[in-house]
Amino acid sequence: MARPREFDIDAALDAAMMVFWRKGYENAALPDLLDAMGIARGSLYKAFDDKRTLYLATLDRYEARVVAPALDSLSDPAEPDGVARIQRMMQGACAAAACADAPPGCFMCNAAVDRAPADPEVRARVDRMLQRIEDAIDAALAEGAQTAGWTPERRREAARLLTSAYVGLRVIARAGRPAAMLEAIVGAAISPLQAPGDGAAPPGTASH
Repeated sequence: MARPREFDIDAALDAAMMVFWRKGYENAALPDLLDAMGIARGSLYKAFDDKRTLYLATLDRYEARVVAPALDSLSDPAEPDGVARIQRMMQGACAAAACADAPPGCFMCNAAVDRAPADPEVRARVDRMLQRIEDAIDAALAEGAQTAGWTPERRREAARLLTSAYVGLRVIARAGRPAAMLEAIVGAAISPLQAPGDGAAPPGTASH
């Protein structure tokens, strides 16, 4: 019979994620992680093998705890307009940036810069999260008041641009830019989607 785990795995992952999020992979020393998680070195190695495995597990935890709920909001039946859902998701990113208790920016974005170029498994997780965001935005655009009639190709182009805007928003938030600037970015990304008529261009593209 397997022995029960000596600690709450989810709570430990949440604590480790905060350390990696604030310090980055290289600067997150093992003592920092053990202290935050409240476990001994042996318990960490039994559960995760090594620091890198723990880091990968925290990325999965971030996807489940942060990315998935944000994407759920893009299919919320309480809001019939898909564009309004996209706007709400982006405004949520602004609100999160203003929360004093949360690390600035986005753990996924940090991983994309910090580890993904050198670690294929980190890159695969980042790519998966970005693709999930893009697909959910595309689906929301299909239910937008002004975008439902767009062709699939046009929606996909807009979804990619909006995903880039969302990621950029999180990065700029990490840099400590003022809330007014973040809100202006949201407005610039969303306003082309709310323009009446089928001639509205996807955000970030020029009309001809």
